Amino acid sequence: MSAKHPIPSGRAKLSAVLGAAGDVITIDDVEQVLGQSRTQAAKLLSRWAAQRWLRRVGTGAYVPAQLDLLDADQVVSDPWVLVPALFDPAYIAGRTAAEHWDLTEQIFRDIVVFTGRPVRTKAVEEQGARFTLVHIRDELLFGTKPVWRGQTKIAVSDVHRTIVDMLVDPPIGGGIQHVADCFAAYIARPDSDPKKLIDYAERIGNGAVFKRLGFLAERSQVSAELVAACKARLSKGNALLDPTLKCPRLITRWRLRVPETWAQSGGST
Repeated sequence: MSAKHPIPSGRAKLSAVLGAAGDVITIDDVEQVLGQSRTQAAKLLSRWAAQRWLRRVGTGAYVPAQLDLLDADQVVSDPWVLVPALFDPAYIAGRTAAEHWDLTEQIFRDIVVFTGRPVRTKAVEEQGARFTLVHIRDELLFGTKPVWRGQTKIAVSDVHRTIVDMLVDPPIGGGIQHVADCFAAYIARPDSDPKKLIDYAERIGNGAVFKRLGFLAERSQVSAELVAACKARLSKGNALLDPTLKCPRLITRWRLRVPETWAQSGGST
């Protein structure tokens, strides 16, 4: 049985370029391999360099950041197969799941895993792979899809649960701006389901989710029904849009504290 998404599109693109290009990767290589415009190719190379997959050596010229990345298979090798043995009951989540479901083109070096096992340290390295672990109660292990890697079946949060998990804890989604971008990509999908977002959020029972979700939905003007559903479920007290950021401004209608830049676009009352 094969996975519907064998590897996320961002990694697949990088693998294709590395496999076809020589030791030095140019804008022309990306144009030819991926069929993108020169501007798109340049932006993609710049993004990979910013994420430290590539190193810029000249104008429009890049090399793999490490010699061992010259083998494309090593770049896209998928340590997901380790997850069941190391962390079950568990599922792939957060920014890693967002990458899998093509909600983002960003490539993250770590693999986010929600696990029912006790977590002594949040960062674990095994077989050269870096795992970021989040403990979760067994009864909250729902909303997942099976993905096959060879003979190994791994659970990954479905696209709806991925969004909700990142709203519960924006840092595991790569920060609130990245979460907002993923939310916008989710809403544009034909399989997006605002009602399922609400259902999952209710089952998880984290009041901050409705505040963040309602704020993002209103800001994006995507669904009046979703905005209304979130407003109807607001809990008491104020939450932070992203706990890792300074959030001095209060959006009173959402009981949500946000950074100054977000208040300017979302209003202050």
